[in-house]
Amino acid sequence: MPAPLRDTAEVSLRTAARELGLRPREFELAVQIEEVRTVPGPAGRTRRVLREEVERIKAAPGFPGALRGRLRVMGVREASALLDISPSRCARLARAGCFGPVSFYVNRYRTVVWLYLAQELRDFAENNPQLLTGRLPVGLRAELEAGVDHRALRWRGRRVEQLTRHAADPWERAAARASVLDDATLAEAVPDGGERARLRALRPCFLEVRNAAEVTRDVLEEVCRAEGAEEIRWYRFLLDADLESARAAEGPAAARAVREPGRGPVEGRPGASCAAAGEGRSHPGTARPVAGPPTAPGPRRRWSLLRRRRPRPGVRTAGGTGTRGGRATRVPEQ
Repeated sequence: MPAPLRDTAEVSLRTAARELGLRPREFELAVQIEEVRTVPGPAGRTRRVLREEVERIKAAPGFPGALRGRLRVMGVREASALLDISPSRCARLARAGCFGPVSFYVNRYRTVVWLYLAQELRDFAENNPQLLTGRLPVGLRAELEAGVDHRALRWRGRRVEQLTRHAADPWERAAARASVLDDATLAEAVPDGGERARLRALRPCFLEVRNAAEVTRDVLEEVCRAEGAEEIRWYRFLLDADLESARAAEGPAAARAVREPGRGPVEGRPGASCAAAGEGRSHPGTARPVAGPPTAPGPRRRWSLLRRRRPRPGVRTAGGTGTRGGRATRVPEQ
């Protein structure tokens, strides 16, 4: 029987991006939010795109303009214009978790600049017109005055969900959960050194960084780390569940021998450089809002949940999370 013609039925991510007329960051975002659906590639290789998926997108009405419109991202100033509210009110709604960022970049002043999907902003405005005019609800105002900021939390939740959706098995899902925990927390959550080494070896590229200064990497790593007791507790709970499934699937003998001979741990810390989008690395999963306690709730449930949380912190090319040039100093987020 002849071997399946993978090269005709599937194309590489780079080829798909070129045929769809998308820049690398635009294509990365398209995959994250499932505008472009991918399939697993050969063992040890990056994901691929079915030829029929490329043709489906190209045949859709309004291509390519409609596709680019769905991938449009914007900073808080343009978002405020889209919502017809002041930039200050828009930033307050974002900090409260009314809508979450899809990506971010660090500018030359080392300020974290959050980016939002235009379509998600339109959906928010349509479903919550009462939050666009008049005074904000009392509970929300109180939390904002106390310094609550859900933007990084919402982005982390979205990113972890992307990675777990494309995980091949419970071990890879567990590695995605573990990627937001610092070393001390991970050691407490996973006492077995062999299991920790396996999680490090499977740890996905949580954040792609290109040519960033070391201090900038520290800023990015901070954004990637879970913070606050509630968020850390939530990811530990999910990690425990995934590890339980992984151990059960392999049986007692395999669970005791998780460290492969001759293979050391691969750190893969957030902020470490990954291969260019589209080749040589596992591509991000889908970008759907994470459902779970640590993510900021919808407006109807937000006020009571926010009271339990302790206070914490331009249009750019779509889909990108990166840095801009300059010397590195730590500054507040926008």
